[in-house]
Formats: sequence, C-alpha cells, structure tokens
Amino acid sequence: MGNVLFTSAIDGLLIGVIYGLAAMGLTLIFGVMDVINLAHGPLIALGMFGVYLLFTFLGLNPFLAVAIVAGLGLILGVIIYFIAVNRVIDAPPLSSLLSTFSVNMIIIGVGTAMLSTSSYNVDYSLGTMNLGFFKAPGARIAASLVALLTTALLYLFLYRTRPGKYIRAVANNRISAELMGIPSTRILALAFGIGVMLATVAGGLIATILPINILAGGSYELKSFVIVVLGGLGNPLGALLGGLILGLIEGIVPVFMKTTWVPVIEYVLFVLILLVRPQGILGAKE
Repeated sequence: MGNVLFTSAIDGLLIGVIYGLAAMGLTLIFGVMDVINLAHGPLIALGMFGVYLLFTFLGLNPFLAVAIVAGLGLILGVIIYFIAVNRVIDAPPLSSLLSTFSVNMIIIGVGTAMLSTSSYNVDYSLGTMNLGFFKAPGARIAASLVALLTTALLYLFLYRTRPGKYIRAVANNRISAELMGIPSTRILALAFGIGVMLATVAGGLIATILPINILAGGSYELKSFVIVVLGGLGNPLGALLGGLILGLIEGIVPVFMKTTWVPVIEYVLFVLILLVRPQGILGAKE
C-alpha cells in the first residue's frame, strides 16, 4: 500500500507541475491587467494541436515542437491582445470577459470545423524510467522537467530582465509606470503574449502524455481557475503550488476511492479556500 501511495503521489506531482504552468498563463494576465482570459482553454488546445501537427506531418520531436509552439503562442497572444483586449482593458470587467469569450468561441468553432471533436494521440515514447520502486513513463518525466524549466525561465525573465521589470511595474501601477516612460501598451501586449505562450506550452506538454481533442482545453481551463484560487490569483509561483496540490489530489484520491470523486474533492477545496482564505495560500498580488 505504501509503495502504491508513493508512486501515485509522485505521478500526481508530475502532472501537477504542468497544471501549474497552464494556470500561470491565466494568473499572469490577470495579475498584470486585471483581465480574466476566458479563451484560456481553447489556447491550451491550440498548443496541443500545434505539437500534434508538427509531430505528425513534419516529424519533429514533440519537445522541439513545444519550443516552436511557444514562439507561435507568444505572437498569437500579442495579436489577440491588440484585436480583442486593448480596446476594452479599461472598460467594465464584463467587456473584457465578453471579448475573450468571443475569442474562445471563434477558436472552438474553427477548430471543431477543421479537426472535429475526435481524439488524437502523439505516438511518442521515451520508455519507462525505473527509480527503485518508482516507475514512470519517460515522456511524463520529461514533460514535467520542461514545465519546471519554463517556470524557472519565467521567474528569471520577470525578475532579472528589463522587460520583466517593466511588466511588474505596469502590474503594480500602470499610471506611475507610464510617467516613468514605460510604454504600457507594448508591455501589456507582451504580458498577454507571455500568458498565451504559457498556455500553449502547457497544452503542448499535455499532448505528449495524454490523448487530446479540440474541446480538451476546457477541462484544463477549469483546473486553472481552481489552481489560481488555491495559490493566489495574480501570483505565478502560487499557481505552481496550486498545480502541485491539484496534481497530488488527482494522484492520491484514486488510491482510496473511485476516480469520479476527484473533481468533487477539487471543487469542494475550491469553495473552502474561497470561504476561508479568498486571497489564496500565498496571497494575491497587491
């Protein structure tokens, strides 16, 4: 029983890192511009299919394909910002919700028309890694390591580079940042692009280990909302912590009860956090 529990916990933590990466895209956008991106799920799905198509038709290694998807996601995010977000960023919250929801429906509509809702798989394997009494698919471990590397690079970017410091300055006080000569519109576009990039990278990593379809991003969007509430809305490192908690729940709960109880426990925890500590475990960004 102990070995099973340990193996399940580690397996849950591995997928939890990727959940955390997906949630970082959502929480970064909110933390910088107070916009809840309702297109988050379909953007995760675009990342999934970006890796699938590059692997299937060009024969690229899936993890190399993830790097390409990251660049395309950044560009797509900047485009979406200027088309759908820039004009409503200072409008009432409902305006930005409707705007990003429109992007959501466009992606789902076009994706469903082109790809249907059938499931697809990236048939790629790195074998099985055997570490004593713990075994895990090599692809899952590799995907988790890439997610951790991406998280570390995001942290270094935000705290060690000038554009990253500009993003934090605009997040803290946009008017003051503008008075200091920081081009807030371009910085907001960059932040939104990075948020979308993180979503597509997470989707690409998920595609290397799990079946995908064009509607699959919706479930990961819901998980992302749970995660950012757990960790603290607007806190990227809190998103990583929330992802690990959610992954641990998904790994351990099936050992003791039916898998169908997993979402019930996740959303009960979601409600409890809202009631007891609405700012999240690490506290929301001021």
